[in-house]
Amino acid sequence: MKSQKTVTLALTGASGMPYGLRLLQCLLDSGANVYLLYSQAAQVVAKQEMELILSARPQEARQMLCERYGVTPDRLKVFGRDEWFAPVASGTNPADAMVVCPCTMGTLASIAAGLSDNLIERAADVMLKENRKLVIVPRETPFSAIHLENMLKLARAGAVILPANPGFYHHPQSVDEVVDFIVARILDHIGVEHRLMARWGEGE
Repeated sequence: MKSQKTVTLALTGASGMPYGLRLLQCLLDSGANVYLLYSQAAQVVAKQEMELILSARPQEARQMLCERYGVTPDRLKVFGRDEWFAPVASGTNPADAMVVCPCTMGTLASIAAGLSDNLIERAADVMLKENRKLVIVPRETPFSAIHLENMLKLARAGAVILPANPGFYHHPQSVDEVVDFIVARILDHIGVEHRLMARWGEGE
């Protein structure tokens, strides 16, 4: 069964862009509609880690990603950091869920403080105030006391803190399978069906 969810996906400048782009692919494959947001730093990381150029022009990025993942433009909308008329900027039109993946400690701190200085921060703030699912995927190590305090603050506000810490009990044979471990957990938390890996206690 295809999902009809609307999911906001934010990419920030932490290392771990393969997680974010694999999640985007899986969301589109599931039938979800996706609102994509990304920071300037995320553009740098995408080029460094995946040799992928994310245009500063949202429409160019939308066209490239639709072609890359074989979907029609109505399924994916890309918004710039200051597009305050985007649906995600208001509680009158929130997505069903939002994922920040990968999430920098700076973005995490800004969301925890309720700053809403750009569209990523505002969209996350909307999810919290509207009691919608917000999943934060921090990719940093080690965590400082400040990082941990900000995560605790967000968890108490209702966010799911899902660090990019893959398990290995499924005996991954490739980097892709390590990535899929985290993506599978994210999809579970936002209620999107997948078959990325066998579940604990189930045979292959």
